[in-house]
Amino acid sequence: MNKENSRTLDCNHADIESFLVISEPYYRAQGSELEIAEAAAGHGLPLLLKGPTGCGKTRFMEYLAWRLGRPLITVSCHDDLSTSDLVGRYLIRSGETVWTDGPLTTAVRHGAICYLDEIVEARKDTTVVIHPLADDRRSLPVEKRGELLRAPHEFMLAISYNPGYQSVLKDLKPSTRQRFVAINFRYPESALETEIVAHEAGIDQQLASRLVRLASLTRDLRDQGLQEGASTRLLIHAGKLISSGVDHVEACEVAVCQPLTDDQEILNGLVEMIQAVF
Repeated sequence: MNKENSRTLDCNHADIESFLVISEPYYRAQGSELEIAEAAAGHGLPLLLKGPTGCGKTRFMEYLAWRLGRPLITVSCHDDLSTSDLVGRYLIRSGETVWTDGPLTTAVRHGAICYLDEIVEARKDTTVVIHPLADDRRSLPVEKRGELLRAPHEFMLAISYNPGYQSVLKDLKPSTRQRFVAINFRYPESALETEIVAHEAGIDQQLASRLVRLASLTRDLRDQGLQEGASTRLLIHAGKLISSGVDHVEACEVAVCQPLTDDQEILNGLVEMIQAVF
């Protein structure tokens, strides 16, 4: 699902108000995740969102931020993301050395929500600063400035990851996991997913239902060489292409099949599924 309502923080500063989610994001609850998240926020508890790619974790955070009326600072984690990237660093500007807050420090100072997307992709040393924020201390050590920030009640830490990509090298340690309230996300049941795809792609329910059927077939192939089935996000992409006049089969091939795999044998099987569905 798209991420238009959230912005990745430019560490060279932005007004914190610009990270408020102004308009209500479209989100359909699958269960009691909203009630759990709001209760956690009320008690200052951090959130861990677990679920496959494109199932709505980021959209959920946007909707939660809108409901709580708090700014949302999203960080897309990657292999080179370090503690300094999150906390901040000294930069030279106009011949002067100036401290610049990172996204995590900015969120703590302003009582915002900091969402670390796909946390297992970040370098292991990032947990050093996450741990004291995710337990009773709720504090952030800014060692380069000799400063210890206490998080206000409004601050919330949320992280996400995809359990399907777990490995020995990329997994959360128990000492990290056990600091969080964990919410398990999955792809919506078919009727709800059909409604979501129809709304987001601007297509009719019948077409959306066929796309959801296709996704269900691909998700059954995980034990046959496909690492992960089609996400709700990919179905929306395909629906948008079809709504613009692209042929159904071709739209599904480029928006669903090709992003899933490069294995020609699996691709041939996926194309056969498309032809059967349509």
